[in-house]
Amino acid sequence: MKKTALITGVTGQDGYYLSKLLLSQNYQVVGLISPHRQPNLSKLGTMVDQIKLYTVDLRDAQGLLTAVEQLQPDEIYNLAAPSFVPDSWGDPLGTLDLITGTATRLLDAIRQVGLSTRFYQASSSEMFGDVTTSPQDEDTPFRPKNPYAAAKLHAHWTMVHHRQRYGLFACSGILYNHESPLRPPQFVTRKVALAAASIKLGLAQTLEMGNLEAKRDWGFAGDHVNAMWRMLQADQPEEYVIGTGELHSVRELIATAFDCVDLDWEKYIIVNTNLFRADEHFQLVANPSKAKNKLGWQPQVSFAQLLEDMVKTDLENLQSGKIAPIGK
Repeated sequence: MKKTALITGVTGQDGYYLSKLLLSQNYQVVGLISPHRQPNLSKLGTMVDQIKLYTVDLRDAQGLLTAVEQLQPDEIYNLAAPSFVPDSWGDPLGTLDLITGTATRLLDAIRQVGLSTRFYQASSSEMFGDVTTSPQDEDTPFRPKNPYAAAKLHAHWTMVHHRQRYGLFACSGILYNHESPLRPPQFVTRKVALAAASIKLGLAQTLEMGNLEAKRDWGFAGDHVNAMWRMLQADQPEEYVIGTGELHSVRELIATAFDCVDLDWEKYIIVNTNLFRADEHFQLVANPSKAKNKLGWQPQVSFAQLLEDMVKTDLENLQSGKIAPIGK
């Protein structure tokens, strides 16, 4: 008998890769989608025909309770969140409700219906914030520095409290940056990949960038969603730090992407100090030892492979006219 997995945020990058994984594992995949997100269904490509869609406002507690009661999911993956961290400054209350509110309403629905549903909460390395030690693991103190991170931390502790008080199988992955060709261009990895492809094709001349010394732990989204799934197959619900354990600077990111198209990046990059982030984190890097030891999880795609795939995909899509070049 097929397991049923319910996903919020199904039209996002992680929702795409998670749906692809679960379908390959013979799950019935149900996407909970808010009415205003309907236009985003095209992001699922041909998978949209293999996924069951359930329209519900994620702010509607009764609507989510009804959904859980009707669908009786074996697993719930709560990925609902704003896609771009800096945007949380413009709507901190909306960010809090989408992230913490959705998690709380779903956990309460599981409890009220009395199911043994396994629940995954998408936590974030942003919760570590102003770190004093590197790398970070599951015992590192949280010191969030923006509304997105604070909301993620609230949802994280809400999940822990539901597990402790009600005995729910609820866990979270504290995920570091994870990328793919599906990233929107406002994310630095995709911005750089698209710029390299655009410049190679003569569709752009330069790229403005912020702090080239900023560093991140960048992994592949497909690898990270595999860790999510493994968490819900474990015997006990726990928290896991998920990342590559490698730090790369924006300078390295640019050099690697431009190398993919045989360009000297220094001829095309303009540093703009107005693009520097006030809450920049220089040493957010994962120690994923627990996930490797207890889940058997290991990242499969290297930093260089990830960038090559992103640049190659943008080259192909630019040449076919599927996307616009950088700056257009």
